[in-house]
Amino acid sequence: MEKKAPLKRHPALHHLSHDHHHGLLLCWKIRQGFKFGVGPERIKDYCEWFWGNHLQTHFDEEEKLIFLILPEEDPMIKQALSEHKRLRKLFSSWENPEKTLGLIEEELEKHIRFEERVLFPVIQEKAGSKQLEGIAAHAEREKFVENLNDQFWIKGT
Repeated sequence: MEKKAPLKRHPALHHLSHDHHHGLLLCWKIRQGFKFGVGPERIKDYCEWFWGNHLQTHFDEEEKLIFLILPEEDPMIKQALSEHKRLRKLFSSWENPEKTLGLIEEELEKHIRFEERVLFPVIQEKAGSKQLEGIAAHAEREKFVENLNDQFWIKGT
């Protein structure tokens, strides 16, 4: 089996790719929670914390800085905005927490893979140096700090 070379990310986008890593970890934590039989309310509480402390800001940053590099009518931008809208809705509607968690896990992972593998390579190719400088300036924002109050993703907790 041929091993794929890692994707080279422009340094200005590193902080956003780090956010994506934490988003993928959220998906993994949801799967682990289900695997260990953790109640959906515990997982939901963590997801709400993650949304309010990290993901919402990440989406806003992408929409105000990254997505503007390509034309508004670009199909990739339309897809990314549509996925953001869908995920915002999921993170705010908890009538059926178990179903919502499953959808968040599935859709967030798919969305992150799309941005990392398809959208970001095009963005970093099309962005001018001033745009990249503007994006890089946001890298100084707060770094991810994990919420360790309920580590439901670790067996036996």
